[in-house]
Amino acid sequence: MEQPSVDELKEWRNIMLMHRFALEEVNTKLKILNEEFQFLHDYNPMEHLKSRVKSLESIGAKLEKKGVDITPENAREHVHDIAGIRITCSFVSDIFKIEEMIKHQDDLKILRVKDYVTYPKESGYRSLHMLCEVPIFLTNRSEKIMVEIQIRTVAMDFWASLEHKIYYKYQDEAPEYLTNELREAADIVTQLDEKMKNLNDEINKYKNNLENE
Repeated sequence: MEQPSVDELKEWRNIMLMHRFALEEVNTKLKILNEEFQFLHDYNPMEHLKSRVKSLESIGAKLEKKGVDITPENAREHVHDIAGIRITCSFVSDIFKIEEMIKHQDDLKILRVKDYVTYPKESGYRSLHMLCEVPIFLTNRSEKIMVEIQIRTVAMDFWASLEHKIYYKYQDEAPEYLTNELREAADIVTQLDEKMKNLNDEINKYKNNLENE
């Protein structure tokens, strides 16, 4: 990779800054939605929020993988998850509640939704991915910046973290026995999520019966 010019370095810094601003906007919005939901329903659908801006090294690696030059222009065009937020929740039903809450935000434009919860990847990976566009208002202009939101249960997140560690260690060439074990673990996670949902439904039913007596 050639040494970037002063102007190119400035543009890289601008990209990172804009995506950090976008994360702050979306994070604030999600926290407000979560608190309002808690106030209205006495229940928190979002257990945990985690956000990050991709490092320049990660952006460069992704551009190389796509076979394009490592430039700020290509980063804007080809890397859509520079800004990312991960939401973890207790139950699968929470995932789709949160999705609907986000879809009803007038100032967030939903560009793409990938439902790996209903339709898991072959590896067993499950999560809901939403690619959003958020306006950032600056002193003399506004910019629309993409933010990827991933929504998953705590169990799905634990599995995905383990998968990432394995594939990072083996450079995407994990032994077959490990990939098979991962798929089996994914099935167990799915069963666990279903079991937890059923237990929660029973608790809510019991609570409603007490209130109606």
